[in-house]
Amino acid sequence: MIVIRIRLVILIVLDSVGCGGAPDATAYGDEGADTLSNIARVVGGLDLPNLGRLGLGNLTTILGVPPNKNADGANGRLTEVSAGKDTTTGHWELCGIVLDHPFPVYPGGFPGDLIHEFESRIGRKTIGNFPASGTEIIKDLGEEHCITGKPIIYTSADSVFQVAAHEDIIPVDELYRICRIARDLLQGEHAVGRVIARPFVGSIGNFLRTERRRDFSLDPPKETILDVIKTAGQDVIGVGKIEDIFNNRGLTKSNHTGNNMAGIDAIIELINSPSTGLIFANLVDFDALYGHRNDPKGYANALITFDGRLPDIVNTMHEDDVLILTADHGNDPTFPGTDHTRERVPILIYGNIIRKSTDISTRSTFADVAASIADFLSLSWNGPGTSFVNDVIT
Repeated sequence: MIVIRIRLVILIVLDSVGCGGAPDATAYGDEGADTLSNIARVVGGLDLPNLGRLGLGNLTTILGVPPNKNADGANGRLTEVSAGKDTTTGHWELCGIVLDHPFPVYPGGFPGDLIHEFESRIGRKTIGNFPASGTEIIKDLGEEHCITGKPIIYTSADSVFQVAAHEDIIPVDELYRICRIARDLLQGEHAVGRVIARPFVGSIGNFLRTERRRDFSLDPPKETILDVIKTAGQDVIGVGKIEDIFNNRGLTKSNHTGNNMAGIDAIIELINSPSTGLIFANLVDFDALYGHRNDPKGYANALITFDGRLPDIVNTMHEDDVLILTADHGNDPTFPGTDHTRERVPILIYGNIIRKSTDISTRSTFADVAASIADFLSLSWNGPGTSFVNDVIT
């Protein structure tokens, strides 16, 4: 074990910001997907000077972000080896769990007997029960829901059981209760990765989803790096939907922010706090607002906005802090369909102890992040992954 002195590791997941090149993309129907490259091509180039300084342009062809031989830190790509391309699978592998089997999916909707049991437990009939875009299904079924009070059930290509309800028809706390019932029911062969509460507001024809979404995940089946850090008596602070993805396991504190800017504000506040250990943040807007809605222009603007806030994070860091930027999967908005895409993801590492212009190459698993965080915090790690810390410290 390497012994170094780091106050905080700041791990930020730019949700769905893939960089193409997954060796098994064809098996997922995603050959040619490259979120960053294809967005840049479609919008005529990306202006990302701060990410460019960290070496983002070294990882795939990004119009407007050229390769940088003098990057301010280390950079490389991570390869997902777990079966699946969903949020839970990606985050769990980053933290040291490699899944051999994917979570179940339901392209034809959920079985009738399962839905009947769910309705019996919640005391309500339901509508929907088919794969759909979340924004489209409330357009199509929102009026019926408002008239009948029946929650809308839907899924996607991911392993999710989603429940949509108008906040004036089914209050949010009741929607959360319904989703907890679904989570208790969806076990064994039907153990989907996430049950998602999808509240919305507005009038018929003008419905709008709110930021009070909640994800109800399975417990991680094994110990993660979060558990190791917490057991060692250090802080593990989740920002955004991290608490949902890990079902609160391994966390000492959470700030359930609802969008990128609130997430960045929370990260900066936490860096300024006396915390030690890990800040683990998910910035969801790239995926939720733009990837799933096939909106490359909106996605590009979100990247540009994040790039503009990156100096706020970097300038707040202490000399003994390390920043890791990565992603959990791809979601190429130029690609057919509205689902995640199987891609490699960037990894950018910055800090006072990080050697500049360091190429850590293409890593064989996301779990290298877990192994490296352990080394940064001088903790023992017995899980999968190979640490890159020796390669990047000065």
